[in-house]
Amino acid sequence: MTEQKRFMLIACAVLYRECYYCAAQCRNIVDIQLCEKSLHDIGAEKMSARLQVEIDKVPSGQYDAILLAYGLCNNGTMGLRADIPIVLPRAHDCITLLMGSKEKYRNYFDQNPGTYFQSSGWLEREESCMENPESTVSRMGISTYDEYVRQYGEENAKFIMETMGGGLENYTKMAFIDTGVGDSESYRHVVPKLAAEKSWAYEEIKGSTNLLIKLLEGDWDEADFLVIPAGENAEPSHDDGIVRIKPGG
Repeated sequence: MTEQKRFMLIACAVLYRECYYCAAQCRNIVDIQLCEKSLHDIGAEKMSARLQVEIDKVPSGQYDAILLAYGLCNNGTMGLRADIPIVLPRAHDCITLLMGSKEKYRNYFDQNPGTYFQSSGWLEREESCMENPESTVSRMGISTYDEYVRQYGEENAKFIMETMGGGLENYTKMAFIDTGVGDSESYRHVVPKLAAEKSWAYEEIKGSTNLLIKLLEGDWDEADFLVIPAGENAEPSHDDGIVRIKPGG
């Protein structure tokens, strides 16, 4: 019998259902710390600093490794270090974790550019960057939709929001990733309506928790995971591996 390990999993709240589902099935002991989805809105430096705070809170000597349910995430997971190994999936973002592999994500992305992805976690944890005072958008002084309506009227407010809204004009499709966890049936009705409101195409994608299961089980093959030794940190690799150990780090 394989020795049981104890891990601390630090995860984006977008993946909360999948993480708890996988932890319930895992033979290892996994404690979970969720971080708010809005970390993605505050820039790489601040996101990394917030995650480092969570890592520093992990009690010394109690865990075999710290697991991150994140990807590269616009470099927000780079530079993190601990006195025990940190395990990071080789992923650009959480879509890889929802699909089950970076290859599946890459193949879909190449064939379907302009796709806006949704999942149960994205829908349930949806937060507007306009409401986050630390977000890049807020720090630029961009107001909320309601504030613009009061100042400029509804039509002008809509135009301003569409102009400042982060390039939604580049999307043509909305895809719901169904990992089989959560109330998928209800979202099969919700997401097509969201797509129709924007005149986008709609597609449902069969997701997978395989990558998260491997992360929690300690099945860290080099193709899918980067194991960062104690005291070292990672950087982008700018190749198919996505991340690598920082030389001299």
